[in-house]
Amino acid sequence: MSQMNRRNFLKGAAALAAGSALSRRGHAEEISPSNAATLPKRAFGKTGVDLSIIGFGGIVVMNVEQADANRVVAESYERGVNYYDVAPGYGNAEEILGPALEPYRKDVFLATKTAQREREAAEEEFERSCERLKTDYFDLYQLHAITDVEADVDPVFQSGGVMDMIVEKQKEGRVRYIGFSAHSHEAALSAMDRYDFDSILFPFSYMTTYAGGFGPEVMQRAQEKNVACLCLKAIAKQLWEPDHPDRAKYPKCWYQPIDDPEMAALALRWALALPITSLVPPGEEVLYRMALDLAPDLEPSLSDEEEAKLQAMADGINPLFTA
Repeated sequence: MSQMNRRNFLKGAAALAAGSALSRRGHAEEISPSNAATLPKRAFGKTGVDLSIIGFGGIVVMNVEQADANRVVAESYERGVNYYDVAPGYGNAEEILGPALEPYRKDVFLATKTAQREREAAEEEFERSCERLKTDYFDLYQLHAITDVEADVDPVFQSGGVMDMIVEKQKEGRVRYIGFSAHSHEAALSAMDRYDFDSILFPFSYMTTYAGGFGPEVMQRAQEKNVACLCLKAIAKQLWEPDHPDRAKYPKCWYQPIDDPEMAALALRWALALPITSLVPPGEEVLYRMALDLAPDLEPSLSDEEEAKLQAMADGINPLFTA
């Protein structure tokens, strides 16, 4: 994607989000003031809920001791993180996160997902997630990792299927908002054409946009339909190269992350210049903490020189996704 197209993408997305011709440097006022203990927050679409710009990804507590999970969750809450996102597919993360989050449940926004494509299995999974996460409702329930229209989108939208089940749970008061996560343009656009979702969890990053042309079309559709954008992979760099020396250092990352704080700050600012509600960092605790430490001071805009630097970083890399 050319630098000019990139600018048009940012300007157009910001204009759609605000309902006026805002430039990409005009999104800063949408962030609420912060202090030493509180992260900035942004509106979660049309819901009236505000979420911290950094979300807690459940993979952070996957396979850790309960005491360590309790510690990192408590610290996150004290620092202003109010959005916690997990999934049954994240190993034992739900089982570990539930007890750690229980003291704060009424004050936080809890999201989980289902990768089931048939109703009966999805209903069983929903109840199991409630039990593990020690809650009787979810603030956000999401279709997980829809990638292929025929294999993922079509089945869940069958009459009486998974989407009907989720809508019924919402009517019962057990689901507040409904969203989905996706890793393809085709599936994301198809899903948004079939239902008025509250949110999409999607890889919006400088890397996927510059190197893969991935993201702008989905962002535009989400803004047109007033679907809140939650962001994955903001500080992903590229697919791991074979035998990369850092691969063993980050066993929870299936991609090479940006672990340099200066470069990570640029990548986070790139994403925050878009109409994105919240960013979910990688599941490695050290990378999550880096993003958490950087977040209060991030200016959601880039100079032309900084944008050119990110574009240069994307040249020649192996992107996670391409359009």
